[in-house]
Amino acid sequence: MKVFITGGTTGIGLALAKEYLESGHTVGICGRDLSKLPADFTNKYPALKSYAVDVTDRELVKKTVHDFAQGELDLLIANAGRSVGSKTKKPDFDASRDVLNINIFGVLNSFEAALDIMLEKGKGHIVAVGSVAGMVGLPGASSYSASKAAVIKLCESYSLDLKKWNIDVSCVCPGFIDTPLTRKNDHSMPWLMEADRAAKMIKKALESKKSLYVFPWQMRSVMFILERLPRFLYRKMMGMKFANYSKDI
Repeated sequence: MKVFITGGTTGIGLALAKEYLESGHTVGICGRDLSKLPADFTNKYPALKSYAVDVTDRELVKKTVHDFAQGELDLLIANAGRSVGSKTKKPDFDASRDVLNINIFGVLNSFEAALDIMLEKGKGHIVAVGSVAGMVGLPGASSYSASKAAVIKLCESYSLDLKKWNIDVSCVCPGFIDTPLTRKNDHSMPWLMEADRAAKMIKKALESKKSLYVFPWQMRSVMFILERLPRFLYRKMMGMKFANYSKDI
């Protein structure tokens, strides 16, 4: 099987690459900085192809995916993303634009490149890594929640639209995973999970072609409740809980 993973140099993307490589698949990864890869990773896995790519560059993403696939692509995982790190009550509009650009348009660019190949073949599986943050509007994380909400709904629509071409669509929504991205957070992270364990769980879910996979179960349960609360009650509850959670600037 040929698998391409964006944001594959660290965190969940790297752990997924390792899982698929050790299962005997050919894997392509991309990231903005290939020096983030572990020193011996490319030598250890000769079936790996790595590319320096910014997922916001639409044409470069397309060129890279086609170069890797050579007309055959079974699975694309759009994993590249970023968060805002420290939560503040005052919006950082520069950071917000970057978050939205990477987390939404990076996924679109990756899906577009994959579907160029999969639609012609009439088969394939595209996956986006969302987040439980996309299930509600989290305080201090407006752009991140918004971007992941967009990804969740994008995948839901595509899962309906692309059945005609025998293309599966999945959205994976993790809770807190121990990655370089989450290590920037300055708030508590309940049910924090190691990236390697998360990758095993994601791979199993994708093998089952789950359209939406939210984990771990504790976080899924909490978010299920928060998502279904009357919104005035959610806003009141979260406003009280996080009244002093962040800086004003």
